[in-house]
Amino acid sequence: MKAAAISEVFDRLARNNPAPTTELEYRSEFELLISVILSAQATDISVNKATRNLFQIANTPSAILALGLDGLKGYIQNIGLFNTKAKNVLKTCEMLLEKHGGEVPRTRTELQALPGVGRKTANVILNTAFGKPVIAVDTHIFRVSNRTGIAPGKNVDEVENRLMKRVPDQFKKDAHHWLILHGRYVCTARKPKCGSCMINDLCKNAFMFS
Repeated sequence: MKAAAISEVFDRLARNNPAPTTELEYRSEFELLISVILSAQATDISVNKATRNLFQIANTPSAILALGLDGLKGYIQNIGLFNTKAKNVLKTCEMLLEKHGGEVPRTRTELQALPGVGRKTANVILNTAFGKPVIAVDTHIFRVSNRTGIAPGKNVDEVENRLMKRVPDQFKKDAHHWLILHGRYVCTARKPKCGSCMINDLCKNAFMFS
C-alpha cells in the first residue's frame, strides 16, 4: 500500500474513533501491567472478569504478594495458562518493589526485564500507560497489516518495524488501538466484514476472504 493510501486509512480510522483505547479495564499503571501480562493468549473479556474481583482485593505489588500463589490463582483460574501467569505476576511484583519502588518502569528495557513481559507487552504499557508512539503487534495487528498491505511482514518484528516507518507520525500514538479494534471487530480472521469496512477500497485483499 502506498503512503497516500496508508495516510487515508488512518485518517478514516481516526475520524471514526478519535480517542481509541484498550478494552482492558484498569485504574492505574500497575493494574494495566498485570492485566496485559494476564492477557497473553487470552481474551480481554476473560481478563476483565478476573481482575474486577482481583483488583478490589489487591491492586498493588505488596497486596498481590500477600495473596500468595494459591490465593492469586483463585482469582485468575478462568484465564488460560493461569499457573504460569500467577508465578510471573508474583515475580514481577517482587521486582517492582525491589528495583522500582513499587512503580511501573517507563523504559522498554526495564519492562522487558520483568517476568512475563515481552516486547509486545512492553509496547502496550509504553503506549497505553505512558503515551509513547510505539506499536505493539499482536495477532490482530499482524493479520490486518498483512491482509490490507499496510505493513506486510513474515513475523511480528518485521510488521512492527514497517508500521513504525509507514504510519504517519500524527497517527502513531493511536495506531495500535485502531488496528487491534479493526482486526477484532471488522477484519476478523475467518469471516472479515469487508462489506461494511470503511477502508475496503484501499485494501489489497478486500472481499477475497469472504
